[in-house]
Amino acid sequence: MSSSTPEPLTAAVLTVSDSSARGERSDLSGPAVGEALRLAGFEVVAKEIISDDQVPIQQAIARLTEKARLVVTTGGTGIAKRDVTPEATKAVCDRLLQGVAEKMRLEGGKKTRFAALSRGICGVRGQSVILNLPGSPNGAVDSLNAVIDLMPHALQLLSGNTKHQ
Repeated sequence: MSSSTPEPLTAAVLTVSDSSARGERSDLSGPAVGEALRLAGFEVVAKEIISDDQVPIQQAIARLTEKARLVVTTGGTGIAKRDVTPEATKAVCDRLLQGVAEKMRLEGGKKTRFAALSRGICGVRGQSVILNLPGSPNGAVDSLNAVIDLMPHALQLLSGNTKHQ
């Protein structure tokens, strides 16, 4: 792409939830995150729901990075035994962006002390960024909004646009 034509901002949303995957509970976080992404200028090209199982989460994230430059997960970031989204994400990342996760927890802590219990991470796989958000709709959107302004620049860097102004 020429430098005058900005690369399209594409995103995928992966909801990680046993009960939503089984159809026992409506997915509220995925649609909320999708709308927040749309409002931030991203085209949501895929939405999926998956159970809290590490290998299938890894496979889904890897597959979605082939479709979207930003893959956002919601759910599975807490401390319960089935919360394995960070482990699945780490397993498929080339490198981690610790500062992004730190910023989400810092901003979340302004609204709830429980933000410190989120284990969500952010990382890079190929030319895509993977971002773990909490499972609650409000927590997911708040966490996303805390860092969404960083994502276009991060994606530019991954595309090789490393010029500093």
